[in-house]
Amino acid sequence: MGRLTLRTQLVLLYAVPFLISGFLLLTFSFAQSSSSAPVGSGPAPEASVREGPDITLYAVVFVVTVVVAIGLGWFVAGRFLRPLRAIVATARDISATNLHRRLGDTGRGEFGELAHTLDDLFARLEAAFESQRRFVANAAHELRTPLTAERTLLQVALADPKATTGTLRAACQEVVTLGAAQERLINALLTLASGEQGVERREPFDLAAVAREAVAARRTEAHRRGVRIESALSAAPAAGDPSLVERLVANLVDNAVRHNTPGGRVEVSTAATGAGGLVRVWNTGPVVPPGEVERLVQPFQRLGRDRTGPDGHGLGLAIVRAIAAAHGAALRVTPRPEGGLDVEVAFPRGT
Repeated sequence: MGRLTLRTQLVLLYAVPFLISGFLLLTFSFAQSSSSAPVGSGPAPEASVREGPDITLYAVVFVVTVVVAIGLGWFVAGRFLRPLRAIVATARDISATNLHRRLGDTGRGEFGELAHTLDDLFARLEAAFESQRRFVANAAHELRTPLTAERTLLQVALADPKATTGTLRAACQEVVTLGAAQERLINALLTLASGEQGVERREPFDLAAVAREAVAARRTEAHRRGVRIESALSAAPAAGDPSLVERLVANLVDNAVRHNTPGGRVEVSTAATGAGGLVRVWNTGPVVPPGEVERLVQPFQRLGRDRTGPDGHGLGLAIVRAIAAAHGAALRVTPRPEGGLDVEVAFPRGT
């Protein structure tokens, strides 16, 4: 036997208490009429017999009451559920066809709140699906480009009848370089995916220690580019996934070093806050228009016309944002008027 529909349940909810009350009322009235009938030693007069309670009449009244109660309950339940049926039908159509549509205004009250909540849900789903489509398309392009270059290099080397050991070694070295770029991209994509999955287990750590290691590992690269790194690292207790936070700080320092100018400067600092720990990385470099900040924290986005470049794939700030969101950390990216970015990430202390 299938489950009762919501309309049937509402009818029972409306009708059953009414029927029970009517049955008790009729029973009480019947009992009162019976007890008020004349009682004597001899046979009752004919008039008195006719004035006694009529069981058939009570039964007819009760049956009519049942029919009316069920009919009214069915009608009221149908009117009550009409907005819900419209919401369900429209929601099914939206989810099956496109997420651009919305339920719109369905009236006030609980059904209106339900429609508004579903519209918000559809908007978030649409944004998530669109972001996923862009991400997949960009990732496919970035992975396809080095593969095409590798194939071209190998085909040219193999087709050259005058190829020497030196030219073949040079072609192989270029293929190895392209393979290393692919490996870095795949690692960045895995880090981004890990950051977007959230943090299952939180451990206490010190942002100062994390930042100290990140700075030490990148001083050689900064020196090669003519960029000076300065640090002011104070104890900054926080909680989360230390490996992801290490990747976040490393990306901030990498971005600050790569997107700089010769003779430029990078400053890394940490500090304790009332809620946890704060890491701040600012750098000199090209002027970033304020309107470009939101775009730069999206995957595969870089400053200027070129989406990607030799210094990366435009995933640095996207990874930072994903890891910060997974930790419930507050991310602030501010363009510096004289050039470069000022990035702050405030982590909660946790429990």
